[in-house]
Amino acid sequence: MLKSDYICRMKKHKKPLAKTKKASPKKTSKMKVQASRNKAGVMPLGDRVLVKPFAPEDAHKTTSFGIIIPDTAAKDKPDQGTVVAVGPGKKNEDGRVVPMSVKAGDKVMFSKYGFDEVKVNGVEYYIVSESSILAILD
Repeated sequence: MLKSDYICRMKKHKKPLAKTKKASPKKTSKMKVQASRNKAGVMPLGDRVLVKPFAPEDAHKTTSFGIIIPDTAAKDKPDQGTVVAVGPGKKNEDGRVVPMSVKAGDKVMFSKYGFDEVKVNGVEYYIVSESSILAILD
């Protein structure tokens, strides 16, 4: 078929040429993480938790009989604090996010050596992995 034949046929049918769609960028489905607003302005990643440690006077340093426990004896005890923010959770083998077992506001006991110290706006916080949290206190 000659080029002129093609043009003549197009004039006879008078059909508009089909418009090609422009390739739109693929929309990726992003998992929406409920980022809780907190005073620290820090959102932990993965299975990490942002904890504000109790002040030394808040920790139990005296027994019910009034005996004062010195700092040297209390060094090997686990630390305690209040959860400020919680990460989305750890991903399992299937790629699904496993929800966290703690939430903001919980009082927790965590391993003495299982945290990273962070200062935000002059306030000291600990970033603790969920596996380092030993217990949720009442």
